[in-house]
Amino acid sequence: MALTSGDVDLDAFTELLTPRGLRALAEAGELAGADPVAAATTLRKTYDAALTSAALTQAGLRQRARAKFGADADRMFFTPHGLEQATRTEVAAHRAALLSTLLPTQAPALPPALPPALPPSGARVVDACCGIGGDLLALARAGCTVTAFDTDPLTVAVARANAEAFGLGERVTIHVGDAAEVRPEEYDALFADPARRTGRGRTFDPMAYSPPWPVVLDLISRARLACLKVAPGIPYEFIPEGGLAEWVSYKGEVKEATLWTGAGVTAGRRAALLPGGHTLTATGVTAEVGPPGRYLYEPDGAAIRAHLVGEVAELVGGRLMDPMIAYVTSDAPADTPWAARYEIEDIIPFSLKKLRAALRARQIGNVTIKKRGSAVDIERLRADLRLSGENTMVIALTRILDKPSVILCKPSSPA
Repeated sequence: MALTSGDVDLDAFTELLTPRGLRALAEAGELAGADPVAAATTLRKTYDAALTSAALTQAGLRQRARAKFGADADRMFFTPHGLEQATRTEVAAHRAALLSTLLPTQAPALPPALPPALPPSGARVVDACCGIGGDLLALARAGCTVTAFDTDPLTVAVARANAEAFGLGERVTIHVGDAAEVRPEEYDALFADPARRTGRGRTFDPMAYSPPWPVVLDLISRARLACLKVAPGIPYEFIPEGGLAEWVSYKGEVKEATLWTGAGVTAGRRAALLPGGHTLTATGVTAEVGPPGRYLYEPDGAAIRAHLVGEVAELVGGRLMDPMIAYVTSDAPADTPWAARYEIEDIIPFSLKKLRAALRARQIGNVTIKKRGSAVDIERLRADLRLSGENTMVIALTRILDKPSVILCKPSSPA
């Protein structure tokens, strides 16, 4: 029986790597965006059904993958599940660079585009559950020698193909194997990205990860240095004592959290903004609470996840309007990459009738609706507002000292 993962078949994938298969893939790529039936009919004139399906599937996955991998996607191979869990190129490169600063001296990093094959060198990293190889590519490019494992033979074949596609095959060795059997103590560092999907969909419970949380904890306890990729919403009680937890935001969207333990790691919490490379570390500062000022700041999600709202408030010389709500206010404008700034025009108690009247008076025909600490359904509210006019506005639904409120404002800095 052929091994499959999603809509990809191991036997067909193996054929896809042959010269004939690569020709089929190139032709499928040229048909991207065409009617699927017409595309399949065209390829079937030259190739059998299995190869046609594999080529069209890969071409479609490459098209989807450009959002994560940019131009690299056109040379990579994927499975549907592997693409979903794979780390965005910029995030993987950020993590590999940080790992490199904690590792023994190693070979120079490679340029991001199609490096030549190099002999094994540099610090030895084991990737315990490598998936389609997004992170192992970043680690190899950063100068590491990577030994990787995954339980699925097809996924291993895809990861190997990706390493070869970028001339990294001699820096990377990939095996079919269970993460529980990995011996992290034999390497300079451990990297692990447990699967966070079950038969019922995405899971936010670390105990439901694959490998499960007890196995993960055992691995990192035996590693000299460990880097663990987890979901951004990981409960704080799962963060290992003495570890560093970092939340990463890419273009304003929180993508993941990473837990670091072992040699060279300073315990604490921090956030990172990409592509700018800004970092913010917990200092223990507590934000004051006070009345609304002229400006409203919406902290980046990574700072909020890392419980760094107090640090953001300090950066802008601001305060909280409510001790439980992550909106910051100030009397004077301040620029920071860690928050979007808005100029407040008015604050009113939440009431559909009052809000509708306030927007009508300003001839607001389009609103951006934000909320923190509010149970209001945004889309239903948008419909109920019955907007009409040529102007735009940002409205923030929130609580101010436990009173449901609406902040009417306009952007004052790039979001």
